[in-house]
Amino acid sequence: MSLLVVGSLALDTIETPFGQVTDALGGSATYFSASACHFHPVQLVGVVGGDFPLDQLDFLAKRGVDLAGLERAEGESFRWSGVYSHDLNNPETRQTRLGVFADFRPRIPDEFRNARWVFLANIDPDLQHEVLDQVRSPRLVACDTMNYWIESKRESLLALLPRVDALFINDSEIRKFTGDHNLVRAARWVQERGPSIVVVKKGEHGAMLFHEDSLFFAPGYPLEDVFDPTGAGDSFAGGFLGYIANVGGTEPATLRRAMIYGSAMGSFAVERFSVERLRAIEPSVIHTRVREFQAMTAFEHALPALV
Repeated sequence: MSLLVVGSLALDTIETPFGQVTDALGGSATYFSASACHFHPVQLVGVVGGDFPLDQLDFLAKRGVDLAGLERAEGESFRWSGVYSHDLNNPETRQTRLGVFADFRPRIPDEFRNARWVFLANIDPDLQHEVLDQVRSPRLVACDTMNYWIESKRESLLALLPRVDALFINDSEIRKFTGDHNLVRAARWVQERGPSIVVVKKGEHGAMLFHEDSLFFAPGYPLEDVFDPTGAGDSFAGGFLGYIANVGGTEPATLRRAMIYGSAMGSFAVERFSVERLRAIEPSVIHTRVREFQAMTAFEHALPALV
């Protein structure tokens, strides 16, 4: 019952009001794996250049991430540089150098093709199609996307929707994609085109789960210190799908709990730069934070006498 992720591995240079790092581990597949591996073994497919410090991935291998699908190509690794102001939701990109990622064509190892759970991280929709052409009979396929693909590969993204069960997308992206400012109508628009599950990420304000005809909201965890929001969405997806793979089901109650575990892992990710907080977090700490989410949102329902 494997969990497959196909996405980017990067070296990030990041500056926030709370510090900065140079050539830190980044990329969608990295964050997803660092989060999901706390719940379930992960199979990772991606590409890095000859300059990538592979030893920095040792912690993933020790936690059950199978790196057999990681390709090392001649050239420079994907690099991103950005600056965050106190508005941590909108970074200013200083530089993007795709390097070997520009020519990435995912090759799924034969031993990965029976993956039961598949996450198509934020890559070109054409490549997401190529992955689905290689996997055999996954129980659930989830994908992520971004404004760049919505604008430049809209038809390919639309054609992908009937092939996936879940779409992860943030609030501004789904509004652009559907042309509808109302998130409820926008999510229904997406569902009508394929995915029964739509997760709308709202940054520090939480995330919304649309599943069939139901709606569930997970709040953002109130943190005193947020060092680096890079990768929070991929860490959320890792917690969400890692929990589902751990439980082995997609019932409504499971999906709602997965939202909370995803929110918990996203909140951990932003407490340090890069994946540092996710490297060695203990299970007891994860469970404690989930219980804190429960305490924040639970209430006793007593029907008042209305006048």
